[in-house]
Amino acid sequence: MKLAIAALLIGIAASSPLMAAETRCGWLQNPTPANWWLDDANGSWTIMSQGGEGSAGMDLIPDISEREYVRTNGNYGYACACLSVETDDNNQSITEILSFRQLALSKCENDGKLPRPD
Repeated sequence: MKLAIAALLIGIAASSPLMAAETRCGWLQNPTPANWWLDDANGSWTIMSQGGEGSAGMDLIPDISEREYVRTNGNYGYACACLSVETDDNNQSITEILSFRQLALSKCENDGKLPRPD
């Protein structure tokens, strides 16, 4: 019986995707209310879309307009940041934010691998 339970648990663990934190750096964009994404060298990662739920850990992102920030739409705009995150590669989304660090705009501006923000 114990062997059967152990085999079942191993099977469940093997079939579950392992989440690993990764660091993603790029343009953190918040162009309109409740719309957030991160554009890095690997593409655009959705953090939150208006009308939907945001990623776990959104509360770790402070008011980005208090540091280097570009306003594009009233109080909305973009900044340069690094986030430790868990992602869903199939949906190109960030599922959880584990930590946040805002960077100088020049860090992203001088990164030739990053697309220019909209």
